[in-house]
Amino acid sequence: MQGSVFLTSLLIATFLFSFSTALKKGEICVANSNCDLGLHCETCLANGNIRPRCTRIQPVNPTSKVKGLPFNRYTWLTTHNSFARLGVRSATGAILVTPMNQQDSITDQLNNGVRGLMLDMYDFLNDIWLCHSFGGKCYNFTAFQPAINILKEVQVFLESHPSEIITIIIEDYVTSPNGLTKVFNAAGLRKYWFPVSRMPKNGGDWPTVDDMVQKNQRLVVFTSKSSEGSF
Repeated sequence: MQGSVFLTSLLIATFLFSFSTALKKGEICVANSNCDLGLHCETCLANGNIRPRCTRIQPVNPTSKVKGLPFNRYTWLTTHNSFARLGVRSATGAILVTPMNQQDSITDQLNNGVRGLMLDMYDFLNDIWLCHSFGGKCYNFTAFQPAINILKEVQVFLESHPSEIITIIIEDYVTSPNGLTKVFNAAGLRKYWFPVSRMPKNGGDWPTVDDMVQKNQRLVVFTSKSSEGSF
């Protein structure tokens, strides 16, 4: 019995030590597994860093290089299943049994240069949830969290970054009447809405980024259902 307790304690201590000693940004590493979440073990010969270190690749804001172009003439960094974060449990308390794509929270993604979010939205528990599911239905083990939580993170970012534009691409499984409209309104995002009436027809150019920022129309939303085009 004592041997079993000792072995269990040793395993726990080893796990905690390995977790607490994950290397931070700028520290010398050997492999990606040495680095903390969201970091990669890389070298950078351009700045004389020939020893690999834990780094985070920071994308360049495209408008900092070329200004005055229409919105569609830029390339925007976008994450797939942006909400499907590694190492989290469902907000229902269930263990998630579904693919996970991201290491960072939505806020961290936005702070690190992401400007497009791909979100899968479902009716679930009398609300709109973000689920990485199948068959058009959401389950406890595929449900991450209510969509409003993520949308509020977007609202906070837009509020504190008045020159930034965010695009949300929705894989839409919502059938409740005005479900998407209600959750976006509840998150305080309506005032940033880029109106469907201003979206170009037949492949034409969008307004310029400067124009969208000046009009505070800084949230572009696409859905997989054409019937939701004006929600």
